[in-house]
Amino acid sequence: MSATIHETAIVDAGAAVGAGTRIWHWVHVSAGAVIGDGCSLGQSVYVGNDVRIGNNVKIQNNVSVYDAVTLEDDVFCGPSMVFTNVYNPRSAVSRKGEYRRTLVREGATLGANSTIVCGVTIGRHAFVGAGAVVNRDVPDFALMLGVPARHAGWMSRHGERLMFVGEFATCPATGEKYVLRGGRCAPAIETAS
Repeated sequence: MSATIHETAIVDAGAAVGAGTRIWHWVHVSAGAVIGDGCSLGQSVYVGNDVRIGNNVKIQNNVSVYDAVTLEDDVFCGPSMVFTNVYNPRSAVSRKGEYRRTLVREGATLGANSTIVCGVTIGRHAFVGAGAVVNRDVPDFALMLGVPARHAGWMSRHGERLMFVGEFATCPATGEKYVLRGGRCAPAIETAS
């Protein structure tokens, strides 16, 4: 199955777009971008040259994914959320050689109008709330809220808040078990050995 690209979208020659990916109105995908299978890029999305997007990534309307950003599989970018790639921008100072890489790990959610300051890693299945400003690394499964974003709890792979009793919690939607040890949350199946 080939990609679906709306007639108003611009996909520069050289961009790699995976099978089943949908690119909607007024999107611009730059020549060096690599986009996986089954993705959806909403209206007015921009994707830079040095961007890698995994499979089944959902990027909602009005999001710009600038150079030096990598989105792993199953990432969700909410409407109008923001990535940056220069930490201390000035119009009169060229800093293209100073981009800081940002990595968003598998299954993470970046809420509407959140801002991801460049140079951080967002952990697997982490959940950044709407309007939060992330300026440091986020652990796997962490719920981050506020400005600046603060750790406010833990989320399951299914996107449900986990309520721990001691070291253990259960996803209320799926029944999947989680363990919290040493400030790290993981599915119990990953901690069994």
